[in-house]
Amino acid sequence: MEKLLQGLNAEQREAVVTIEGPLLVLAGAGTGKTRVITVRIAWMLAHRIDPTNVLAMTFTNKAAAEMRERVAALVGPERAKLLTVGTFHAFCARFLREHAADAGLSKTFTIADEGDQLSALRGALRELAVAEATVQPSFAQSRISLAKNRLQTPESFLNDAADDREELIGRAWQRYEERLKRSNQVDFDDLLVHTVRVLKTKKAVREKLEARYRYVLVDEYQDTNAPQYEILRLIAKRHANLCVVGDDDQSIYGWRGADVKKILGFEKDFPGAKVVRLETNYRSTRQVISAANAVIKNNPSRHEKELRSSFGDGEHVMVVAAEDEMAEADHVVRDLQSLVRAQRAVLKDIAILFRSAVQTRPFEAALRARAVPYHLVGGMSFFDRKEVRDVLAYLKLAANPKDEASLMRVINTPPRGVGKTTIERLLEVTAAKGESVPDLLTRDEAVEGVPAEVLAGLRAFHANLADLGRNEPGKALVSTVTRVLDVVGYKGEVERNYPDKLECEQRWQSVMEVLNFAENYVRRAAKPSLGGFLEELTLSAEDRDDKDKEAKGDKVTLMTLHAAKGLEFPRVYLVGLEEGLLPHQRAVEEGTVEEERRLAYVGVTRARMALTLTWSRSRSKFGKRAESYASRFLYEMKNEQPPKEWRAAAPAGARAEPSRGSRSGTRRGAATQRGGASRKRRTRV
Repeated sequence: MEKLLQGLNAEQREAVVTIEGPLLVLAGAGTGKTRVITVRIAWMLAHRIDPTNVLAMTFTNKAAAEMRERVAALVGPERAKLLTVGTFHAFCARFLREHAADAGLSKTFTIADEGDQLSALRGALRELAVAEATVQPSFAQSRISLAKNRLQTPESFLNDAADDREELIGRAWQRYEERLKRSNQVDFDDLLVHTVRVLKTKKAVREKLEARYRYVLVDEYQDTNAPQYEILRLIAKRHANLCVVGDDDQSIYGWRGADVKKILGFEKDFPGAKVVRLETNYRSTRQVISAANAVIKNNPSRHEKELRSSFGDGEHVMVVAAEDEMAEADHVVRDLQSLVRAQRAVLKDIAILFRSAVQTRPFEAALRARAVPYHLVGGMSFFDRKEVRDVLAYLKLAANPKDEASLMRVINTPPRGVGKTTIERLLEVTAAKGESVPDLLTRDEAVEGVPAEVLAGLRAFHANLADLGRNEPGKALVSTVTRVLDVVGYKGEVERNYPDKLECEQRWQSVMEVLNFAENYVRRAAKPSLGGFLEELTLSAEDRDDKDKEAKGDKVTLMTLHAAKGLEFPRVYLVGLEEGLLPHQRAVEEGTVEEERRLAYVGVTRARMALTLTWSRSRSKFGKRAESYASRFLYEMKNEQPPKEWRAAAPAGARAEPSRGSRSGTRRGAATQRGGASRKRRTRV
């Protein structure tokens, strides 16, 4: 048993051996939190805690898989299988499948992916005669998602509407919910919201869960939103054996509902909670950690802690002031090339991090001009490819014939004579009756304005898919998917659209990859089903944090700060450290500068051995050249006050006043003074 604790420091050991009661583990960047969580689970099992009584929640599939693998290595795969480990959304999907009736759902419900949600919202806005120029479906989708993550309802949202646009979104939300219900669908946020509702209103169901999960662990607790917090509170309140691991200094997802107040208020919410601080950083040098500590201590709302580097001294943190964004990019690319030529680095060791995706253009241009291979994180996901979305739409229709969004996606794919006029007529007729197009296709009746032969073809198409999904395929899932592709003639559709043989083959490989997913799913699942397969695929597609982060081969990585969370690189260039970029102008206007400071902290702590901070004295904005000022965070890292001519980003319409500098700093000389014929200034923190 003591062998499990070998190699842990005193704070890590304390977190591992504290099993009973509420526990808050404040795990600073690079302090070994994943090891602590997995060893703690192994320690619990070693103390005869039944693995079926343990629930471990994560935020990404990748984190859940890593946790399972690490625990299995410590306790053996058989015992590890008995644990409940997974993301919040996967846990809630399984819960709702078991308690569908309690949630007012059908057991065959499907999960609406992002495309389905946008389709339903377009339909809702169309019913309200609201032009997309007035309310963009994507904007409405993000606002509704944020509201659900704050446990608002359409009615409460409407009551709190601040303007006409919010009122339109609230009304669209009501129609959107009706459309999802008609289609027997829930969206990702509904998985959480419905689970909360069941746990609050169905005492017997809640007590069953409380009795089973006597020990609950949560990773990345700072990212929890209101429904996730309620789920944890409701499950863990009887036994109070809730261990949460996180870092309030890395809470950077407020824009999608994460509430840093949950981790800040843990001791109040769970009286008697023990707090363990992990402050030894095993990732970065002293210079990098000093810069991180210097910036984050300026946030007033945080748990007191200060990272210590286990590495000791390394390279100085460099600061580069460039004349403009092109010069900034040129400097970064020249610098990394010189490091590679001197054999001090390889390209895959290097990351260029930025606040907003729009900042990539000059860096991509500079990298291409110098023939430096790079990998831009955030390109098209496998799940966004047309062929994959088409195949999933067919399969969703087979599993759930009421799925209107999937039907509308493939209603004329391959072509079956259904033009735009026919589609509009079908939508018009069904909207007037308060039903969906799939409902209409189940009845043998004419529709004025729709040719009888077209309607008959649609009914046959819809019925064929419903028949294919009527019986669970079990281990024969791959054959069922293949049969669906044959019935709809999808191979011919791909060949028709892509006459070039090579491109056609590449497109078809995406379809074959769905079959590979199915084969892997059948191999792993205890009771494989078409619905289970689609659920796993849909939840995987939603797991954005796992997408396409690792470059193949020796390439420089370009990514946003949000995407970089959880990663590390030997060398990091944190670029665009300017007022209005980091902190972002929108954050200044909305009063969320503290989250921007946490974002800067996350960026700094991605660097292991070397960190370069860059900014531009001017930048093109809205087609015009504008003067820029170094970010307040840069001065905070240097423990300096800005010079007199410096201006902070200010809310729109307000006058930008000179900053009085960091609360903790004393001026040692501005890092950003102009000088040198090249108008580029290189200093160090």
